[in-house]
Amino acid sequence: MRNRTVTYSPEATFSALADPTRRAVLDLLRKGRQPAGQIAQAFPISRPAISKHLRLLRRAHLVNEQREGRNRFYHLNPGPLKAVDSWLEQYRRFWSTSLSNLKAFVEAEYAKEIAASRSSVRRRTHRAPHRRSKGKQRNVE
Repeated sequence: MRNRTVTYSPEATFSALADPTRRAVLDLLRKGRQPAGQIAQAFPISRPAISKHLRLLRRAHLVNEQREGRNRFYHLNPGPLKAVDSWLEQYRRFWSTSLSNLKAFVEAEYAKEIAASRSSVRRRTHRAPHRRSKGKQRNVE
């Protein structure tokens, strides 16, 4: 086998990951190499349907197939997932920064509200009660 550089198609990877059954197959293969029959038994759909899912995962380079006699064994290929992960990293940084800024803003506003409520309580407790002098009467008409 000759050395060659493999480029992964992000479209094929995302298309394959869009289906919940295919994601479940990948989760199953995280445990290690498994024969197609064992993978099919883990799902309530037909074997031909699982074969179609495995073919799409293979075309997206998310799984590798190895034939041993009449059996086909599948194992996870993490390469395309690493490419997706590195693509997603820029969004993780964006949201992490945005959420950190939001947290700081909310905490600052909360601190201002607490300080304002404490100062209004102090003003109310430090005021002398207003008393009218006995000699002055209020004009009420």
